[in-house]
Amino acid sequence: MPTNHLLIVVSAALAFAAPTAIAQKKYDAGASDTEIRIGQTMPYSGPASAYGTIGKVEAAYFKKINDEGGINGRKINFVSLDDGYSPPKAVEMVRKLVEQDEVLLVFQTLGTAVNTAIQKYLNTKKVPQLFVATGATKWNDPQGNPWTMGWQPNYQTETTIYAKHILKEKPNAKIAVLYQNDDYGKDYLKGLKDGLGDKAAKMIVAEVSYEVSDPTVDSQIVQLQGSGADVFVNITTPKFAAQAIRKAYDIGWKPVHYLNNVSVGVGSVLTPAGLEKSVGLISTAYVKDPTDPQWDNDPGMDEWRTFMKKYYPDGGLSDNFNVYGYAAAQTLVQVLKQCGDNLTRENVMKQAANLKDFAPNTLLPGIKMNTSSSDFAPIQAVQLIRFDGKSWVRFGEVIDSAAR
Repeated sequence: MPTNHLLIVVSAALAFAAPTAIAQKKYDAGASDTEIRIGQTMPYSGPASAYGTIGKVEAAYFKKINDEGGINGRKINFVSLDDGYSPPKAVEMVRKLVEQDEVLLVFQTLGTAVNTAIQKYLNTKKVPQLFVATGATKWNDPQGNPWTMGWQPNYQTETTIYAKHILKEKPNAKIAVLYQNDDYGKDYLKGLKDGLGDKAAKMIVAEVSYEVSDPTVDSQIVQLQGSGADVFVNITTPKFAAQAIRKAYDIGWKPVHYLNNVSVGVGSVLTPAGLEKSVGLISTAYVKDPTDPQWDNDPGMDEWRTFMKKYYPDGGLSDNFNVYGYAAAQTLVQVLKQCGDNLTRENVMKQAANLKDFAPNTLLPGIKMNTSSSDFAPIQAVQLIRFDGKSWVRFGEVIDSAAR
């Protein structure tokens, strides 16, 4: 009888202890009762410095979150370093972020080549490489790289959509392509060829690449004009996109001009190129364009404008990169909220892979984020847009590459 009584007491004690154990806070490096440390590298200088505003707007958004009490009572400590768009420099800085600063995760590091350079290290260390700021298709690889996740629509999907539009609107087109000579440019080019299918070899009459170290792409544009092409697919980062738009106009080349989404900023690309020289450009969108008057009284964009004026007054209100960074930061905050008091790296990835119809208020209507353990591509829908000289105008339906 005493023995049985002892067993009952012990069992009861364990039953009461179990919920307490479950409710215990769990932390990895970079997290505590008061802080969540997040790392990033961003090209604040160098050939892709136009993207630097993304890191600045994200830092401003996290400051806003901290001013409002943080995430579940914890303040965000955001360490964002200048990698100059250099993969070796990014590798060095990410090692410092992980091994010295002991960040919980690396967020929104920008560039395909840069993220490729740090991917193996972060996956070996089991540190989340979260919502990378590049649309390369390879970020959606939960099996091969379970610690890396993309954010924006992938590049191959985007150029496949351009290809389908060309086949429909201009089936006898002669296509010229300018692309950056790296994984980013080649990913876009593959999507275009896949979309054109067996017609690619005949329809693409010229392919010319450039290096990020090139001072201009003027000679490439002259070469492409000489091919006799009447469609131009422009796969370039902002500096070179502005140059290509301006040069094509100045030499009187007037093809149907498709511009990749990563360079659609009115403030950062089209204004330097010349708004009058940008009329008719076709691209894709998934975030609201801050220059489009249809969003003048939109609640989400009103909130964004209020935020910008208070927390990032130096940021351009016509720059879509500031809308992009704001939405990406909102997504990370959502993931961290879902983590609750379990701020381990494993749970960060688990919650990032558990987004259900999440829609930052600056995404286009009808576009929502969904992820799972087998699908690491949060945004898979876009809409075609055309520039009218003042703003981007949407046309057609929202195209969802995940739809069956």
